[in-house]
Amino acid sequence: MKKIEKFEDLIIWQRSMDLAVDIYTHFKSLKDYSFKDQIQRASVSVPANISEGFERDSNKEFIRFLFIARASCGECRTFLHLAKRLELIEMDLAEDLIKETIELSSMIYGLIKTRKSRFK
Repeated sequence: MKKIEKFEDLIIWQRSMDLAVDIYTHFKSLKDYSFKDQIQRASVSVPANISEGFERDSNKEFIRFLFIARASCGECRTFLHLAKRLELIEMDLAEDLIKETIELSSMIYGLIKTRKSRFK
């Protein structure tokens, strides 16, 4: 297993960056600028909070920022459900992105539990 030396080594950061890119790509031509801004902000907040927490001085701070990242992931998922219901994106794409947010949220929570138990 590769040692984690920087936040870019974290799979959850890498996948959350991919999610943000997907959100930006699939909503770039959306004319509802308020909705587009909100979902893009939520998606960017996930990797931004993971990296900010990683760079903090304490495990407690890292965990706090992981919780914020997880909350942003849930916010993003809510916007994806809404986009699906409003038919702003294709149904299959929405389902794939929703699935990714569920997996990412689970992975973030797994890291939270690990950090709580191993790094007191």
